[in-house]
Amino acid sequence: MPDPRYLLLSLPILILSFTVHEFAHAWVALKQGDDTAYMLGRVTLNPAAHIDPVGTLLLPMIAMLTGAPLLGWAKPVPTTPRKYRNYKRGDLLVSIAGVVANFGMAIVFTLLCVAMIWAYRLAPGAEGVWNTLLQMFDIGVRLNILLILFNLIPIPPLDGSRVLVHFLSPKAALSYREMSRYGMAVLMLLVFVGGFRFLTPLTNGIYSVFRGLQEVLV
Repeated sequence: MPDPRYLLLSLPILILSFTVHEFAHAWVALKQGDDTAYMLGRVTLNPAAHIDPVGTLLLPMIAMLTGAPLLGWAKPVPTTPRKYRNYKRGDLLVSIAGVVANFGMAIVFTLLCVAMIWAYRLAPGAEGVWNTLLQMFDIGVRLNILLILFNLIPIPPLDGSRVLVHFLSPKAALSYREMSRYGMAVLMLLVFVGGFRFLTPLTNGIYSVFRGLQEVLV
């Protein structure tokens, strides 16, 4: 049975990470000339605008209860690529905006971990508070690394698929887009059969780099 404390600390971090990810897509799309997401109220850091009941809440809860990688997704940001001032450049920038935002979040959470360690040294009497915050921020580092790796997988509608299509031949790209209608079903199946467990060692390896950065700073 998972630690209820871990569940309590993880879910807010996961929702925040999803929110920043989708906000980044929407904001970059607006900057590239597409106001679709803006008109739908998606250029916001309000989690309510991005939460998907299945991808944001149900799947993460199932993952935490079964010990699977803590995966999920928020509501995809709607875009109209023909509105981009430069189609290919705009689509690539919008596609990678989410994972870039998650990388930034991983850096921020790493620095917050460092801040908590220093705070404990300066005020050791509040050990319980500092340890709780440190655990939460450490979860934030791991989760954002995991979300980067997950979103780079080239299965529609994940971000990796939108990047890959620009490097395929026109014929291959057309076939790839036709297959995208099955993407969500494939994702759901892989989540439930544990098809993404290979992400755990990759996440741990990258996390060790961020942990090394913490050790340098403290």
